[in-house]
Amino acid sequence: MDKYGVLKHYFGYDTFKPGQSELIDSILSGRDALGVMPTGSGKSLCYQIPAMLLPGISLILSPLISLMKDQVGALVQSGVPAAYLNSSLSATQQAAVLRRALNGAYKILYVAPERLNSEDFLGFALNTGLSMLTVDEAHCISHWGHDFRPSYLKITEFISRLQYRPVISAFTATATAKVRSDIAHALTFKDPFVLVTGFDRKNLYFEVRKPASKAAELIKYIRSHAGSGIVYCATRKSVEQVTRELQDHGFSATRYHAGLTDSERRENQDDFLYDKKTIMVATNAFGMGIDKSNVSYVLHYHMPKNIESYYQEAGRSGRDGERAECVILYSPKDVLLNRFLIENSQETNEALTAEERETIKENELDLLKQMTFYCTTGDCLRSFILEYFGEQAPVYCGHCGSCDTVFESTDVTVEAQKIISCVIRINRMNRSFGRSMIADILHGSKNARIIDSGMDKLPTYATMSDDSLHRIRIIMDYMIENQYLRISGSEYPVVIPGRRAIEIVKQNTPVFMKLPMAKKAAKPKPVKASRHPDEELFNKLKALRTHLALKAGVPPYVVFSNAVLSEMCLKLPCTKDELLNVSGIGPIKCERYGDSFMRLIKDHIESVSEN
Repeated sequence: MDKYGVLKHYFGYDTFKPGQSELIDSILSGRDALGVMPTGSGKSLCYQIPAMLLPGISLILSPLISLMKDQVGALVQSGVPAAYLNSSLSATQQAAVLRRALNGAYKILYVAPERLNSEDFLGFALNTGLSMLTVDEAHCISHWGHDFRPSYLKITEFISRLQYRPVISAFTATATAKVRSDIAHALTFKDPFVLVTGFDRKNLYFEVRKPASKAAELIKYIRSHAGSGIVYCATRKSVEQVTRELQDHGFSATRYHAGLTDSERRENQDDFLYDKKTIMVATNAFGMGIDKSNVSYVLHYHMPKNIESYYQEAGRSGRDGERAECVILYSPKDVLLNRFLIENSQETNEALTAEERETIKENELDLLKQMTFYCTTGDCLRSFILEYFGEQAPVYCGHCGSCDTVFESTDVTVEAQKIISCVIRINRMNRSFGRSMIADILHGSKNARIIDSGMDKLPTYATMSDDSLHRIRIIMDYMIENQYLRISGSEYPVVIPGRRAIEIVKQNTPVFMKLPMAKKAAKPKPVKASRHPDEELFNKLKALRTHLALKAGVPPYVVFSNAVLSEMCLKLPCTKDELLNVSGIGPIKCERYGDSFMRLIKDHIESVSEN
């Protein structure tokens, strides 16, 4: 059997996606390979297919237990002899897996990097024929990646202890040129084949919103967006708060963060994967390697720390190729929160020196600046992301929040003068306040704190009463980003004059900023046509899929993806030959599930014809 035979027999596809064939050929020829491919582009097939064709067994190094479980479950459903070895198994079960692996029962074995240097596993590796070692989520090995994990440094030591060197492959969805170079160096690649297929995922819509109330905006957004979604929060506390808020409003939401027990995390994740819950609220501890295909939106309640992690997390939507949305609810406070988390990280990387840890921290702060620029730009968001990864991009994509919004350059010189005057007068009184307090003073609020502190006597009090508080804050944020003002202090951040304040105070330099033009009342949109040729049949197929998945103990998408069900609706296969013509259905799954789906389709056709 060749690579095309494996592709069809086990995975049900007739053709390869861009980059897959070249990477597979490289590995089969014995050449090391690095593949950088966006989420949903089929990275896993690039090492799973060679593993089936190479002699002996292939090791897949994976960072998360849940990732291993899901990928092995999907492989077994497709007829691939695979297993995983991690701490979720008892000592007896682990011994049994190693024994079966030594006896040639598996072609693919998933393990965590931490296990590599244990003596029992090393003994196994030295006594079996390792054909390939694959590093999944390879950005984790780079000091300059967004998710560096010291445990990945064990890989090189493990390779050096082997009696012979297997072919080494590595894959990730996000890696800048600097990170790619670091991966190749850390894994001691020899003349590697490096392929970057591109970072653009055209079905994803990117947007940054700056709401006055994040909680209200979140509820409004989810009410208008059906389907499964992920809401990312920066802290465990905010995960708890957002989950309660959603549940109080009647949404089917669950939660995931490192503060929960292993069993609760596993149960909540399964509820989301099995479509028992439609919304997952989580920290960045959730999602790596999750292959749920029908996530229709990823919403970030707080701005992430960097572009790489954002694109990884946002990329968990739209894996079925359908249009999906990636939205950030941005507030300037997010910058301070992330800076605090970076500077007060409790992680101790014993493999690194104090100087190396400090260098990494400085790098993380630089990455945070790039993320902040993304959230505050008025330019094309897709272009910003692609250029960040070194890919040439059009100035206008026509499919992001910036390109959909008409901005106009607005003269805010007078407003800037009022704001800077207020800040300077407060500083001269040896007082200082945060953004909200200064905005309230300028707007003319009569709250007790302003009256009690005498700020209502300032000459600048209420000088911007005609402006909304939201507009005042937007202009202040622009002034902070452009160094007319700056934030001082981390525990109690206050606003003070910035290095460019003199341009407004003494030089009368005009200040222009991009502001969204007022939108005209939108005309009612026509009812959107169904995404599927037969919505009734599609829903029946989904229900059958869920039933079969529960019986098999796997998530529904492991049985068949939404894309497969959509093609069934179009082709209406009633024989095995017709079913095998549906992309994503191979002989194994046809044999396992075909009769049930064909029977349902026949019954549906008969019921429609009778009516």
